[in-house]
Amino acid sequence: MKPLFTVIGTPHYERLVKKLLRAHRDLPALQGRASEILSVDPYNVSREHHIKKLEGVAAGEGQFRLTMGRWRFRYDIFGQEVWLFYCGLRREETYR
Repeated sequence: MKPLFTVIGTPHYERLVKKLLRAHRDLPALQGRASEILSVDPYNVSREHHIKKLEGVAAGEGQFRLTMGRWRFRYDIFGQEVWLFYCGLRREETYR
């Protein structure tokens, strides 16, 4: 399917990814897959992806969250642009 949205990483997002790359060699593949998903269906209209709109989060702080296994990507949508704000791992003690 043709990409409808442009995916852009904020400087903060790029710094997070740079730090995480040292310990997680699987991140580039996951990041590529996340970009593919978000460029086609950031609102999750197809209901195929683990995307949630977060309550109580203002625009510019990552209103949406894409979950891929232990990885979390937070982003906002402005027109036809998807801005990535956060990339990180779920904490180990979560859901215990």
